Amino acid sequence: MSLDNGARRILIYSHDSFGLGHLRRCRTLAHALVEQNQNLSVLILSGSPIIGSFDFKARVDFVRIPGIIKLRNGEYTSLSLHIDTEQTLAMRASIIRHTAETFDPDIFIVDKEPFGLKGEVEDTLRVLKERGTQLVLGLRDVLDDPALLIPEWKRKNVLPALSELYDDIWVFGVEQLYNPLNSIEMPTEIKRKVTYTGYLPRKVQPSNEPAILDEIEEPYVLVTVGGGGDGDVLTDWVLRAYEEDPDLPLNALFVLGPFMPTDLRASFRERMAKLPKVKSVTFNNNMESLMDRASAVVAMGGYNTFCEVLSMDKRALIIPRTVPRLEQYIRATRAAELKLISVLIDDGERATETMSTALKQLSQQNKPSDVVIPGLLDGLVNVNRLAHLRFKDRDRARNEQQFAVNYTHKA
Repeated sequence: MSLDNGARRILIYSHDSFGLGHLRRCRTLAHALVEQNQNLSVLILSGSPIIGSFDFKARVDFVRIPGIIKLRNGEYTSLSLHIDTEQTLAMRASIIRHTAETFDPDIFIVDKEPFGLKGEVEDTLRVLKERGTQLVLGLRDVLDDPALLIPEWKRKNVLPALSELYDDIWVFGVEQLYNPLNSIEMPTEIKRKVTYTGYLPRKVQPSNEPAILDEIEEPYVLVTVGGGGDGDVLTDWVLRAYEEDPDLPLNALFVLGPFMPTDLRASFRERMAKLPKVKSVTFNNNMESLMDRASAVVAMGGYNTFCEVLSMDKRALIIPRTVPRLEQYIRATRAAELKLISVLIDDGERATETMSTALKQLSQQNKPSDVVIPGLLDGLVNVNRLAHLRFKDRDRARNEQQFAVNYTHKA
């Protein structure tokens, strides 16, 4: 659906500094929006240290804000700068607000955190609200265990923001799989703002294929741990199966992730070098190509990987993490109940035989396409439709503001 009311602008905020999930989801949204709207420009605000490693389409750009990471104890710290967290947050908030005021977007999409990291986008939201910018909260399909989400949102005073500030809430999933807001008591006025878009489909990008594919002739299982910062358990478990069971049917291609600690990555590579069936890469910004060529997938089951599994119609074994959030566990178990994937829960023992059996059974399971779920992969079509409606509301708000200015002037 193309727009005909002149140049449009969308600003997307992604708070994540560690990992790839939020950034990759925002990039997917941005690309889909500019593909369907020739007069649209999209700007992404992100704290990711590797955002520059990704390719962006024409009319999509980014502003890199200083990175902050969450420590295991729940506290935040500056990623690279030797200044305290409060100073870093103040810098981030200032850059976000200044960028928003200068870019003057028609729509501002905030990813997952209604007020941003530690409340850093609240001022920007209020400034843009006064200007008539349409404010959208984008939520992935699963947020967290309701027992943790409810007090977290209460502590952050989220419901008033959803009521007073946001015009729309887009959930990038289907309610048949999971309703991330089901446990939260919300006024009807907020519920009316919620739309389930469907998952965001992915496709192989028309670019040079990753060089590693030239080295692999036989069918392979793709083993991916996202950013890799907490991917050592899954990597070790699968790797031990290849070390101890020569009868595994498929070769393996491990993507270790850019955030896996260097010494750990080196240790895994040393073990893999001894196995003729195993190859690895650290990171590739064209994961779609690696998954498209794979016969099956083993993964932790983050949002983007799940979307790719559905889009590429791959048999998948998901081994979800359960800390610090139950997001992956909830998604994986619900998807397994619907027969979209198979799931293996980490029991703490991680027996090699258990993994070997699961890998051998992969080729026997259904593909996601064997299950019919209406609207499952309609996310990008619906996002464009919803954006079109938001643009109309933005025009209406702008006209009302102009009328009020003219009326005041004449009075």
